[in-house]
Amino acid sequence: MPRVKVARKSTAIDMTAMCDVAFLLLTFFILSAKPKVADPVKADTPASSAIVQIPETDFAIITVGKENGVDRVFYTIEGDDVRKGTLEAMATEYKMSFTPDQINKFVHTENFGVPLAQMPQFLSLTQTELQAFKQPGIPVDTTETNDLAKWVLQSRKANAALHNKDIRIAIKGDKQEEYPIIQTIIKSLQKQKVNKFSLITSSLATAPKK
Repeated sequence: MPRVKVARKSTAIDMTAMCDVAFLLLTFFILSAKPKVADPVKADTPASSAIVQIPETDFAIITVGKENGVDRVFYTIEGDDVRKGTLEAMATEYKMSFTPDQINKFVHTENFGVPLAQMPQFLSLTQTELQAFKQPGIPVDTTETNDLAKWVLQSRKANAALHNKDIRIAIKGDKQEEYPIIQTIIKSLQKQKVNKFSLITSSLATAPKK
């Protein structure tokens, strides 16, 4: 008997479900991604062989850069809730008042560099004025009442109250930055018994230094 030939049929795979999953994953990663915030001042960090990823919570960064021969210090607080708690604590401690709009703007301001007395005016600027405004930097010296020490202290208290953890401090400076300003910042931290901090190198933090 002759063999019966079975007609060959092409195999069809429905990719609709796979496309739906791919677009859902893409949407999730886009919405959950944290955009990189540009540094407020140029800081060409030195290279390092240590690789420790910078955490996104319980963390604060002191950025130092020199512009036109003047050192400028900026402070970054990670976490919207901690930023809000820090500003409210500063307002209570130093008899200042901020409107709900100013508080909301501060919550969405990841780094800042203005004297404490200028903060209400700074937070009242429109988005256009804010882009044109050159922040002078946060005053810092070796006394316990300098502005940077106030921000560090209140952010530590806010982080401890909200997350039950001590905030980790990191210093980020240009590799050509002179030592005296870094030494002043370190002394300011040590006056608060902060003897363990990190150094930012090439967007990565080295192991904590004592």
